Amino acid sequence: MAQPRLFQDALQEARQEVATGLEMALATHQGMIAEAMSYAVQGGKALRGFFVLETARLHDLSPQQARPIAASIECLHAYSLVHDDLPCMDDDDMRRGQPTVHRKWDEATAVLAGDALQTLAFELVATSGLSASAIVDLTRTLAQASGVAGMVGGQAKDIAAETADVPLTLDQIIDLQAGKTGALITWSTCAGARMCGEDPRHLQAYGDALGLAFQIWDDVLDVEGCATTMGKAVGKDADRGKATFVSLLGMDEAKRRASELVQQACDSLSVYGATADCLRDAARFVISRSN
Repeated sequence: MAQPRLFQDALQEARQEVATGLEMALATHQGMIAEAMSYAVQGGKALRGFFVLETARLHDLSPQQARPIAASIECLHAYSLVHDDLPCMDDDDMRRGQPTVHRKWDEATAVLAGDALQTLAFELVATSGLSASAIVDLTRTLAQASGVAGMVGGQAKDIAAETADVPLTLDQIIDLQAGKTGALITWSTCAGARMCGEDPRHLQAYGDALGLAFQIWDDVLDVEGCATTMGKAVGKDADRGKATFVSLLGMDEAKRRASELVQQACDSLSVYGATADCLRDAARFVISRSN
């Protein structure tokens, strides 16, 4: 079983592994779309890639074995951000402290770059060198997590909520965010077990709790955060009159709920003992981050 290590060291290693995987995947592609793809995957925390690598490590898989899967989820996540930033959706000018893809290039380039990142994600899983059964399982579950039953469905509900006559209830927001934000986080936390054909239920419980805490903290940062630190606009939810965890619960209760969820996430890892301490630290990081 793997030995414990420091979260910040592990996160930095994950960024390097993901960067290497993405550089290898994009090296053979040229032209404007490839440039936009490369631009879109830069500057992130690589937190989802970290979850892939760290849960793989829990199951005695090497970073090299897990690298394609970590790069895959970062491609999928980057695609979702590129499309989310478009004028027809959230209409954002900045992402990760840089102009969004459609601002740096144009909307057509952003759509195509996002499409290409999505397909590259599945190519990386298919060519990962894992067993056929693991590739099928990872592909199937990634499609579910990113599609209408997951991220895309959550995004659709979020867009519909902006024009709804009645603000969403707390349960509806939880359901929405379980798809929009939580589905890909949970897929990432389950990846290590799925890569070696193990039962991911403990890691799924961890990811489900963590994903909801992540979104609650995003709502906190939309109120308390700084645009410079965040690398994107803040206060947009309030400007649009959207119901959020903060608007429905209040700031103090939202923070308490996030903290409670982080504890649930940590408790779900008890089966792994001290070797999962890095994942516990990652959960605590989610509600201490400033961006």
